[in-house]
Amino acid sequence: MNSDFTAIIDQLRAVLFWLPSWASAAVILALVSMAAIGVHALALEFIRRSRAGKAAFTRLLLLRAANPTRFAIVLLALAAAVPVSGISRGQQQYFIAPLTALFILLVGWSCMAAVGLAGDLYLDRFKIGFENALTRKHVTQVRLLRRVGEVMIGLITVGAAMMTLPAVRQYGVSLFASAGAAGIVVGLAARPLLSNLLAGIQIAITQPVKIEDSVVINNEWGWVEDITSTYLVVRTWDWRRLIVPLSWFLEQPIQNWTRETTTIIGQVLLNVDYRTPIDDLRQELDRIAHASKLWDGNVINLQVVDATENTIQLRALATASDASRAWDLRCEVREKLIAYLQREHPDCLPRHRLEVTSDTADRTDMPATRMHSVSNGR
Repeated sequence: MNSDFTAIIDQLRAVLFWLPSWASAAVILALVSMAAIGVHALALEFIRRSRAGKAAFTRLLLLRAANPTRFAIVLLALAAAVPVSGISRGQQQYFIAPLTALFILLVGWSCMAAVGLAGDLYLDRFKIGFENALTRKHVTQVRLLRRVGEVMIGLITVGAAMMTLPAVRQYGVSLFASAGAAGIVVGLAARPLLSNLLAGIQIAITQPVKIEDSVVINNEWGWVEDITSTYLVVRTWDWRRLIVPLSWFLEQPIQNWTRETTTIIGQVLLNVDYRTPIDDLRQELDRIAHASKLWDGNVINLQVVDATENTIQLRALATASDASRAWDLRCEVREKLIAYLQREHPDCLPRHRLEVTSDTADRTDMPATRMHSVSNGR
């Protein structure tokens, strides 16, 4: 086929003998480019009409990769035509190396588009809400692996393209080695990047956290908003964003409130007087929970968990479907229990007591008052 291609170019040069060599070469390269575009269009049409072209992945891939593959075929045809187009050998090096580099970049671009498309199509099957643990698991895995794959493809593509250019070949070799499949780290600059990439792969496989998990990191509570190839984004309850490197994330302990399920138990602590009717308060808590839209119907309980010389401590437990609802439910239960005590049993709230006794203070038989203060406050 190479000989046929060369024969066609020679025939074109013979037809264009009356033009200067540079003009003849330009016309030949233009015709080759047009022929490559035509071949690309025919190939796309053939694939679309084939059985494989009817698949959703193939259709979307052809749509996304149509432009980069068209440019890649044109560049490939030009790289093959330049040596036989009549351009001098000294000038050919100014064409072939850049065309080859661009061709490699377009191939890498097409590979990244294919990886992204495969991830999007896979996630389309799980669009049933982040409340589902299976959805969050697959979203986390696919996003991380896709981003790690895109970064690796990008590094290898750029490194391979730079290796074709004599002026920057040494930088391409270094970049390609730093992103090598064996994980060899070249230079201190590549170590953080590769360590975070490997940490991202580990997170995708072991699943210590997933997208939209409720976590506590350094006493900051929030939700995992995004996991990139090198860092993790936590959206706090007050809408701030914590940026945590993945390598640090795997080395430090965190709290994950929704690893297996989003259901969580919320607790409310109250200090009350010893005269508080526990059974009445327990019934009131049950009524509050059943009337609340935040309670998920699983756990509701009231217990005396501590008793000091002044007060008793009550713990109310109630479950909610996720951490955000659990926080709101805790606030609601606390407010309504305090309102109930204020309304029905105001004497059961914490208070200070004064005990007054009479005693003989001195030899003049003058009565004196002795006060014992019993603290019953918070």
